[in-house]
Amino acid sequence: MQLHNNLKSLASGATSYTYDRPDPGLLEAFPSPFARPDMNPARVTGTLHIECPEFTCLCPLTGQPDFAKIVIDYQPDALCVESKSLKLYLGSFRMHGEFHEAGVNRICNDLVALLQPVWLTVRGEFTPRGGIPFWPTAEYRKN
Repeated sequence: MQLHNNLKSLASGATSYTYDRPDPGLLEAFPSPFARPDMNPARVTGTLHIECPEFTCLCPLTGQPDFAKIVIDYQPDALCVESKSLKLYLGSFRMHGEFHEAGVNRICNDLVALLQPVWLTVRGEFTPRGGIPFWPTAEYRKN
């Protein structure tokens, strides 16, 4: 049984890159193995920890580049994010101007909309500007 037939980016022979506007339409998901009884008969719960060390965006006022490691931790419900689509999505911020806090919040909201996880946390570990590092965190918890 193939569970990945709907993954467009991973299965394509060519990859299209977008750098100037964050595009949540690039994100794709696949069925979580934690939610499938045939793959998880003991009903083990699991979490995922993802580190994306090459995130870049632009300062919305100066246009200077900002660099960060985006850290995503979540407990999936029915879906998991597909890693190539996540890479393409995060790359779509490269030439986009947005404050650190707003970008991290956007990433969290876009992942929640796609995955509907049990909980999800996104942290942006930005390199210092003017000697001050900013590490904003956005969190979601299902009620």
